Amino acid sequence: MRMNNTASKFALVTGAGSGIGRAAAQALMAAGYRVALLGRRAEPLVETAAAFAPEQALVLPTDVTDAAAVAASFSRVQTEFGRLDLLFNNAGMSAKGVAFEDLSLAQWQAVVDVNLTGSFLCAQAAFKLMKAQSPRGGRIINNGSISAHAPRPNSAPYTASKHAITGLTKALSLDGRPFDIACGQLDIGNALTEMAMPMTQGVRQATGELAVEATMDVAHVASAVVYMAGLPLEANVQFMTVMATKMPFIGRG
Repeated sequence: MRMNNTASKFALVTGAGSGIGRAAAQALMAAGYRVALLGRRAEPLVETAAAFAPEQALVLPTDVTDAAAVAASFSRVQTEFGRLDLLFNNAGMSAKGVAFEDLSLAQWQAVVDVNLTGSFLCAQAAFKLMKAQSPRGGRIINNGSISAHAPRPNSAPYTASKHAITGLTKALSLDGRPFDIACGQLDIGNALTEMAMPMTQGVRQATGELAVEATMDVAHVASAVVYMAGLPLEANVQFMTVMATKMPFIGRG
């Protein structure tokens, strides 16, 4: 049930213009959060917010790889909301699947810049807010991936960046502990977003063959985010895997 104008919690979601980010942001707003929506382009963010009261969403077009832009957006959040209870570090991208030796430096850097550096910049800005606000503390949820555990063929930039996110999650959990900042990670497998549509047509397996893979509704991911976000700060989901039951993860390769 949507809570109209009664939100007492404040969240920020990156990559909120589509896919998992949009679903999570809308689920948080439906649960009563006011949500800052970050993404490169304003129009998709406005679409994410369209079904909700204007005061529930703060649209902030932001390139998460741009340190100055991230700082400016978090400053707006502090001004408009007064505090930040949740950061969902969701923005991400992958490179075109090519043989490792054919991967360009530009392709590598683009993925690492968004997936890892963008998450670092947003987490750092959230830390500063959460340490200084009263009541102190908050929660960070990083979007990891099944690929943080098992890679797909020709996925070196994405896989490496998601392994690094796991390290970032652990470091933030430790560094945030004295300041009541909890950090957890959501590893997602085959949520049916635009990015995952190729799964329904056939994707390369470890054996080299092409196979159609099972998918799940992205709403299940959004529900997991809301659950993790709703815990008291004395409790934390350190790592959660939400995946299509029949996808080839267990036993992959």
